[in-house]
Amino acid sequence: MTTQHTTWFKAAPISAFPENGGACVKYNDRQIAVFHFKQLDKWYATDNECPHKHQMILSRGMLGDQQGHPKVACPFHKKTFSLETGLNLQGEDYCINVYPVKVEDGFVFIGV
Repeated sequence: MTTQHTTWFKAAPISAFPENGGACVKYNDRQIAVFHFKQLDKWYATDNECPHKHQMILSRGMLGDQQGHPKVACPFHKKTFSLETGLNLQGEDYCINVYPVKVEDGFVFIGV
């Protein structure tokens, strides 16, 4: 589910994020997973917490594609979530928040 953003948070320089992978940044009390999906030339941000077992791990998840939808899979239990909508791609009830991302002047910004 997309959360409404009110401000742009300067997360980190582009170089802080691995290509085709993710890293965690902290905004106030929130952990946000930021992904650089190099193959698609796109950036995504989601909750870092996997709602399945409430572990702060999604930034370490595996990126991929499921029927044309970019996704992240939790590295522990392989639950998959859309990077665009946050929906659980296995049809389960829980989902994650997604946040808008922009890149300017070599830095990644997240809408919170």
